Parts: sequence; structure tokens; C-alpha cells
Amino acid sequence: MRTARFTLDPAFTVGEVNPRLFGSFVEHLGRCVYTGVFEPGHPTADDAGLRQDVLELVRELGVTAIRYPGGNFVSGYKWEDSVGPVEDRPRRLDLAWRSTETNRFGLSEYIAFLKKIGPQAEPMMAVNLGTRGVAEALELQEYANHPSGTALSDLRAEHGDKDPFGIRLWCLGNEMDGPWQTGHKTAEEYGRIAAETARAMRQIDPGVELVACGSSGQSMETFAEWEATVLKETYDLVDHISLHAYYEPLDGDVDSFLASAVDMESFIENVVATCDHVGARLKSKKKINLSFDEWNVWYMAKTQAEVSALDWPEAPRLLEDNYSVMDAVVFGSLLIALLRHADRVTVACLAQLVNVIAPIMTEPGGPAWRQTTFFPFAQASRYGRGEVLDVRVDSPTYETRKYGEADLLHATAVRAEDGTVTVFAVNRSRTEALPLDVALNGLDLAEVVEHSALADADPDARNTLAEPERVAPHPVDGTALTDGRLTASLEPLSWNVIRLR
Repeated sequence: MRTARFTLDPAFTVGEVNPRLFGSFVEHLGRCVYTGVFEPGHPTADDAGLRQDVLELVRELGVTAIRYPGGNFVSGYKWEDSVGPVEDRPRRLDLAWRSTETNRFGLSEYIAFLKKIGPQAEPMMAVNLGTRGVAEALELQEYANHPSGTALSDLRAEHGDKDPFGIRLWCLGNEMDGPWQTGHKTAEEYGRIAAETARAMRQIDPGVELVACGSSGQSMETFAEWEATVLKETYDLVDHISLHAYYEPLDGDVDSFLASAVDMESFIENVVATCDHVGARLKSKKKINLSFDEWNVWYMAKTQAEVSALDWPEAPRLLEDNYSVMDAVVFGSLLIALLRHADRVTVACLAQLVNVIAPIMTEPGGPAWRQTTFFPFAQASRYGRGEVLDVRVDSPTYETRKYGEADLLHATAVRAEDGTVTVFAVNRSRTEALPLDVALNGLDLAEVVEHSALADADPDARNTLAEPERVAPHPVDGTALTDGRLTASLEPLSWNVIRLR
């Protein structure tokens, strides 16, 4: 096969990686919360009911901002139900997922969970703009963040949380363009209530960071027009606009699935263009950044039948996709897409964290284990901190049904503060190794520290309860750095991490 090539030069960069790019998402959906992060009585549970085996894996994963409590769930959420003595909290029907919500895990438990992960775990709270509005958002903000001396801040202290939660990052609703959303709105309706809510929240705290709802996907009929209409109302009041995207192989079209990041990059670039168009129309120098606060591989085609069959159970097994090596390679490519746009994508949340389309799986009363997708995320979070270098590949290509001609190589590189460089690369070929040649200009690098790959002779190999360690990254031999050139061979259908110093 023809060699794939690119050049790295510190004079040509994309931007600095915001740590929030490695965020995740905890929604009251299926077993993400109950028997996921929270399972009183589990052998590893601490005195707050949090599974310590899960906490250990979450720390290893390296997640930062964690979005909560939804997702579709938030559009029926009454925050008051989730605070105070657990025995007094009401049970409610969750219309989004046809389940019964017990509220045993609520706002205080979420904040405690973040604190136990570590200081890197930042709250990202969504407010309900589906069935509720400005008043309820302000009440939640006062309860969560005001120090003391008001009815709601004193109520928080009475509930056992004297110190404010300090939530800086807020989502103004969720997927409000989606007809499936409880309280679905037109762009004009949503833009108005988002602007009113943002303006009021800034009266309490001018320093809050706010995320307006963008389209639920690039395939929505209202895409781009929705963003333009919403931003016309909110441009000077919000900091980010959201993007959501999920990918799966449809109708056996694996070649297009492997090129999913082509769509993700197009989505990002189109939203950036729309944001900047609105800014130009408003003659504003402000730049709206992107919050890609839901992304993943998700086998959605089977989800509707799963949900429709439910009869209001507690924490049912929903969306528990078991990921293959192929899924993990696509997942890694999506991470590369986010890094390649780090100048404007300043928040991103992998949906979700545990059990529900997640990198971490658990069994009630039993073990927790890493899915195949765990490894690309953990490696990107660990080594993808610093400045993204501009990577323009010259690669062999292949034909896809959905995206036309696509590169077999998808790659990016990040230069850390200490001068070390990490190359992240995916080979989309299912059958052939891909030779790689990288010219290193102006970079003081002398050796290859490590080349690891996630690949397998069986692209359908998975980690399961029975075989939790079937798949893991392995070292790759033969990668060399000589006379300012990096040479490597990327295995077929592989996610690669090459570290240089």
C-alpha cells in the first residue's frame, strides 16, 4: 500500500486543548446511575453508596467535566425532588425513558461523586427548559451556588451541604429541537426562553458559562437554521452552542461507519460557520465556542423498541451496547476529530459514563470492567493535553457510500508543555497495514517512547463479563525516529498512539 504522510511543525497549530474536551455524561437513564455509579450494598460501596471499583475506573479514564442529569431526562426533571432527606424524596415517572425515578441519587450525591473522582471533575448542570422555565432555573442556581442567607441557600445547608456547589457551566435545556423531547419547541420559542433564562442567571452571577441548545444532529431538517435563529436571540448571552452526534453501521455499510469522523468534522465546521455568520451579522467580535456534549458510537436502531416495551421499571437495562474492536477504532477517530478542532470545540462529553453506551460496564453486586472504547479515551485524556499541531494528511483513500472518497489515515498530534509530542492515528483499512511517514520540522525530538495499538485479528472481539480483558492495547515494534522522520506501520483497522520525546 502507498505510504501515508504528513508534516509536523510547531509553527502551524490548531489551538490549545481545553481539559473539558475529555468530559463525560451521567444521565438518569437505564443503569448509568443505579447499579452503575451508585449501588448501596455493593461489596465495594462506600458509606455514600458509591461503587469504589467504578470510581477507580473513572479516575483511570481521565474524565473532566461531567454533564448531569440529562439528556432527555432533564426535560421532565424537578430538581427539588432530588434534594433533602432521601426518605422524603418522591418517586416520579420519567417520560423520556418510560422508567420510574426514585431520586435516591440526586444533586448532592452528584456533587459528592465528582469530589471523589478528584479536582479535575467539574460539574456541568443542565436546567429544564422543556416543562419548566426561568423561575425554576434561578431557584436551582440559588440553591446550588449562593453562599448563604437566602431561603434556598439556607435550605441547602439544612440538607447537609453548607458550602455552595460552585457550578460554573450550565446547559440551557437539552435537544429542544427534537420532536421526541418533552416540551419540544420551535427555534423561536426556544431562543426566547433560552435568552430570558441566560439573562436572569447572569443577574445572579455574571461569570456563569452557558450552553445554548444547537441542533440534535446535522441530519435534522432544521439544522443550521435552528442555530442561526437561536443565536440571533442569545449571541451576547451564551458562551457555547451544543452539538450531539452518534454513529453506527447502518444496512451493513461498514466502510461508511469507519469514516464517521468525516461527518463529525463536517458537523463541527458547519456549526462554526453558522456561529461566525451570526456574529458577523450582529457585528460582534465575540466568538461562540462549541460544546460537543453528546458523542459516541451508539446502536440506536434497536433503542426505540427497547424503550417502548418498558412498563415504568426502576433502572432497567437500556442501551447497554457491547463494543467491538471496530467500534473502538471508530470511537478513537471521533476523538481525533474533536482534537483537530480544539480551537473551537472547548467542551465535549462522551455519552455516557457507565453501562449506558459506556466505556465502563458493571454487574449488580458484581465486577466492573473496561469496554474496548475505554482505552482510546483514557489514552487521549492522558496524552492529548497541550497544543494541537496542524495535521494535513496525504493518504491513500477508499470509497464510502455516504461520504464518497475518504482517507484511510485519520490523524492528529498534540505537543505537551514539556515539548513531547503524541501522534494519534487510525488506519481505516480492514485488510492492509498502512505505512506512515511523518516529517518533523522544528521539533527537538530524539526517540520513540512508545507505540501502542488497539487492533485484533478479530475486529468483532469484545470485552465482556465472561472475558473482561479480552481486548487491550498492545505494544508495536519497528516504529522509528531517524533524522527528523518518524516511520511506522499501522496495523489494519487500528487505533494508534505514538509518543515522541
